[in-house]
Amino acid sequence: MPLPSGKPAPPNRLWTRWFSRFFSALCLLAFLAGWPALSQEKSSDETNKEQDRELNQDQLKVNWFYGAYVPKDAPLLSLTGYQRVRLFVRQTFTTPGIYLKSSFLGLLDQDSGEPYEWGGGFEGYGRRVASNYARTAVQNVFSTAGNAVLRYEPRYDRCHCLGVGPRTKHALVRNFLTYNQTEKEWRPQVALYGAALGAGMLSSVWEPRSKLWEEGYEGVLTQAGFGMLSNWVGEFAPEIRSR
Repeated sequence: MPLPSGKPAPPNRLWTRWFSRFFSALCLLAFLAGWPALSQEKSSDETNKEQDRELNQDQLKVNWFYGAYVPKDAPLLSLTGYQRVRLFVRQTFTTPGIYLKSSFLGLLDQDSGEPYEWGGGFEGYGRRVASNYARTAVQNVFSTAGNAVLRYEPRYDRCHCLGVGPRTKHALVRNFLTYNQTEKEWRPQVALYGAALGAGMLSSVWEPRSKLWEEGYEGVLTQAGFGMLSNWVGEFAPEIRSR
């Protein structure tokens, strides 16, 4: 977009303007995705609301490292539409995990100098952190919407089995399989990996020299690797904390 003088806008101003518009669109998309669920929840009676408040403490837990989970001693209950929206807000805006992850990945990108067009210093680091945050936020939008439509389980449930082997197997398998609305029948993690692919592809819009399918493929691989690691940590977190 040209400036009043007729000169093109500096790249940093264009990037800031584009990102602010993108983030506003992301918030609007999240609001529109959750509006039907919010409207439906408002029509429920006071008894259901009270029950929802009592269950939220265990059903909507989000850890800063391994994300949304259900404690072993809590029942795994299918989420309502309103609960899915609240979980999305926690994962994307109100818990520190997404900001810590974005900052860490930004440091790795800063160290490798990718993309080099963003330069170094605080400005370059800020762009890389913002890019990683946007990518994760978009993935959260896509996965929340997809799981809501399919009525799939978006949280990790700790295994009720015993032994390191069975529990490790459960943690790894749950990164690729989830439950449907029965919370018992297995289904492939279509929404999760579709969201990783879509968010990676969309990030090529604002990242210089990015390739559409290459970024999507990288997003899927990142989800596979980091998902298995975070599930394993989430499975053994009580034992890790007790040491």
